[in-house]
Amino acid sequence: MPWQQLVLEIGPDQSESFEDCLLAAGALAISLEDRADQPLFEPPPGATPLWDRIRLTALLPQDADPVKLLLELAAQCHPSPLPPHRVVYLADEVWERAWLKDFQPLRFGERLWVVPSVHTPPDPGAVNLRLDPGLAFGTGTHPTTALCLEWLARADVTGQRVIDYGCGSGILGIAAALLGAAQVAAVDIDPQALTAAQDNARRNDLAGRIRSGSPEDLSEPAELLLANILAGPLEVLAPRFRSLLVPGGWLVMAGLLSRHVAPLQAAYADWIDLHPVAEREGWVCLAGQRVAG
Repeated sequence: MPWQQLVLEIGPDQSESFEDCLLAAGALAISLEDRADQPLFEPPPGATPLWDRIRLTALLPQDADPVKLLLELAAQCHPSPLPPHRVVYLADEVWERAWLKDFQPLRFGERLWVVPSVHTPPDPGAVNLRLDPGLAFGTGTHPTTALCLEWLARADVTGQRVIDYGCGSGILGIAAALLGAAQVAAVDIDPQALTAAQDNARRNDLAGRIRSGSPEDLSEPAELLLANILAGPLEVLAPRFRSLLVPGGWLVMAGLLSRHVAPLQAAYADWIDLHPVAEREGWVCLAGQRVAG
């Protein structure tokens, strides 16, 4: 299937608003690179890369109208002139595999590795998560995913029931299962994400412990709920998440910036005390344990 790419050069502080607008307008996937074509992967321990410009690439269906999309971006995201941009046509190219040429194995904590499906695990004795995200979000390279993976690598989830809410590629739920969770429900509203999550579960020999479906299918509460989605939905979902978490269970959420912390803490304050547990490049991971009742 042929695709179109819309490529924009933006400042680091613009990435979230452009991502939100593009996804809302129908973009199938978003990738971020620095201007020198170096992917935004995990920084070395103790280092945080600070790039002055970011290249944002949005994958569009062939029948999308990029001119109309640019007009929508100008109206909804930034009324000022749009940043430098171009449209690239990828006839017959399998776009979802283009990232594999740069994506290298990544380690989280002391025991968890995320390994692209075309690579050999650097440490065969570690917990190795084999991944091919397809068109779904979640490779471990984005700070929000990385923060959740680092939390999981430190936690003890042995025998727990886990919900991966907004699962994307399934990376968080699969990591939880590999780290000892008994059952994982991976849910998403995007059919591409559910396909990717199912494929990755099979790739890691976890098809029997991970079930995927729509958020509406969830009924049984869990001991751990992972939600790496946007701040707006996180705030709206507070009552729903309460019903999906057992007393004493843990809620871990990402996909939010530092300015979102206080509003989210207030939205959840009547049943859980959320605390920032990690921050990277302005992105924050909140976690808390549900109180009884």
